[in-house]
Amino acid sequence: MFVRRIAVVGTGYVGLTTGACLASLGHHVVCADVDADKVKRLCAGEIDILEPGLAELVSEGMAAGRLSFVLGAAAAVEGSEVVFLCVPTPMGVGGVADLSIVESVIEEVGGLLPPGSVVVNKSTVPVGSAQRTAELLERDDVAVVSNPEFLREGSAVHDFLNPDRIVVGCDQQDAAERVAALYARLGAPTVLTDAASAELVKYAANCFLAMKLSYVNAIAELCDRLGANISDVTEGMGYDKRIGQAFLSPGPGWGGSCLPKDTSAMLQLADAADFEFRLIRATIDTNNRQRQRMVEKVRLAVTGKRGGSLSKVRLGLLGLTFKAGTDDLRDSPALAVAALLRQAGAKLTAYDPALSSGEGRAELDGIAVVDDPYRAAEGVEAVIVLTEWPEFRSLDWSKLAGVASRPVVVDTRNLLDPDVVRRAGFQWEGLGRR
Repeated sequence: MFVRRIAVVGTGYVGLTTGACLASLGHHVVCADVDADKVKRLCAGEIDILEPGLAELVSEGMAAGRLSFVLGAAAAVEGSEVVFLCVPTPMGVGGVADLSIVESVIEEVGGLLPPGSVVVNKSTVPVGSAQRTAELLERDDVAVVSNPEFLREGSAVHDFLNPDRIVVGCDQQDAAERVAALYARLGAPTVLTDAASAELVKYAANCFLAMKLSYVNAIAELCDRLGANISDVTEGMGYDKRIGQAFLSPGPGWGGSCLPKDTSAMLQLADAADFEFRLIRATIDTNNRQRQRMVEKVRLAVTGKRGGSLSKVRLGLLGLTFKAGTDDLRDSPALAVAALLRQAGAKLTAYDPALSSGEGRAELDGIAVVDDPYRAAEGVEAVIVLTEWPEFRSLDWSKLAGVASRPVVVDTRNLLDPDVVRRAGFQWEGLGRR
């Protein structure tokens, strides 16, 4: 049986995706945000987020009368049976998650929640947050449930509607089952547990993925030193069902809105429990080192020697977002590498399919952003692929070679076919491949 009314507080990646997808499952959803202009745009069907399928789901939900948008959490929770908290939990001082926004929402709506309703922590929050939420609410007639999200930017709608699992944590069995029932139509495996375990699942999963990425980047460096081929190595690894193919692609480091924040938060959790989590610390250190290693790759490709000067060297960057399929720049490894190149004195011009400006040129952290990939390559001494946008493979690499000062490409994603770009006249340098 469907819940008649759900409130979703926050309309970022998680909140808007959650609201639109729950509406598509037949629930009646009211999404709230504190940004009046954003709410106005959403009511007009305008979606600011680059997320495949999301705009269509929002439009369908609104047309069916199952999805609406209001200003402020108080306006959304009235009469709601389940309230999802999907507000930001940014990295705070020392790496711990900042829960100030979550707490302010609880203070705002605590007295307005209908008796018997359920508050769901959907935002990534530290272990103990459900208990803290209950303490702030001071409502014995309102249950608090932890229901972490596992959405990847660029495929959030797909991930929501095709989940690997649903995790629901609460010490009250009936409340946990009510929340789990919201996803019944998806037919996914469901883990019903206590709130603390549910909260830890999200951190444990993301930290494991970060470790896997740092590991494969280290293996790629070893391949460079030993003359092995990282593509063959990861293919051989990936057929092992205990390992799998996912997250075995080397790159300039991991980033985005989740992994940096969650690995730092895990360290804080471990420190608070008097546990030295050396694996996570090494994972973060390896990731930071990977970004510097990309700069050394560029130095060697451009100057022919390690430690060569990049002062006033013009470089063209392909990709700035933290991954393909999104316009999100938060903790982007591409921007981190660009910052190191700029610190080394390089002059940077960049193109990204999600960031091209209408005027044709913009500035981003000292990088000239242009609206054409061939303009990004004009007069440069190397083209550097930093984000794995598929369309970069189909560029006219002969044309790029013609406009570049020197036809050198440093492919930090191993995205391109080396034979194609070499036939176009480029010197190709990748990760862990001869």
